Amino acid sequence: MCLIVFAWHVIPDMPLIAAGNRDEFYDRPAKPADWWEDYPQIYAGRDLQGGGTWIGVTRDGRFAALTNIRAPSEMRDDAPSRGALVTNFLAGTMSPDEYIAELKTHQQDYNGFNLLIGDSKQLVWFSNRGDGDERNGKALGPGIYGLSNSLLDCAWPKVVRTKAQFASLLCQGAPEDAYFEMLTDTTCASDCRLPKTGVSIERERLLSAVCIESPDYGTRVSTLVKLNGGAQPVLIERPTLAMR
Repeated sequence: MCLIVFAWHVIPDMPLIAAGNRDEFYDRPAKPADWWEDYPQIYAGRDLQGGGTWIGVTRDGRFAALTNIRAPSEMRDDAPSRGALVTNFLAGTMSPDEYIAELKTHQQDYNGFNLLIGDSKQLVWFSNRGDGDERNGKALGPGIYGLSNSLLDCAWPKVVRTKAQFASLLCQGAPEDAYFEMLTDTTCASDCRLPKTGVSIERERLLSAVCIESPDYGTRVSTLVKLNGGAQPVLIERPTLAMR
């Protein structure tokens, strides 16, 4: 994912509801969300280049999602695919704390990432960047959160705007279509509000939209996830207009 907003233990009988967009080059091959043949418990889309995924759930209620940290000066071409971090948690049986403890031993093998992992009882955020609690895995308390290509709740314009819209939809008890509509916003932030991540001002402007559109790169799918307590999780994926 490149943008995900989520409510954790805010809605009664729904421990988690999350909505997000995956941004990627259009020519990078991927499969739409489905049950995986090699890991039948996983329901997720699949990156056919790296083999992993960006967001997914399991039949027994595990959840994981990933965003990349935008830091072009730190990118290593030989680093392993970050999508494996989501797949490995979903395919395994480790608790979030156990998984993070193991991941910490080789976290620097990967380019910068944010990882959300958990189930209906616990949700943990971990990043291999930053210098706070995220480096040890931070168990999140009830609330509404936003994550893009920086650390959790960083005040990027699209994170702030989408969190506010998301909170409003939750208060309204809005239907699923409203969350997907929220994720189609192509408005770019004003230049004075753009972050500085090491790309050109033109690129920062393009990437500041909730839904990104360009000739070769953009938002490919939007996803809505619900963990319903003891019920099987729900993951709904829709391609954006550019991919239909």
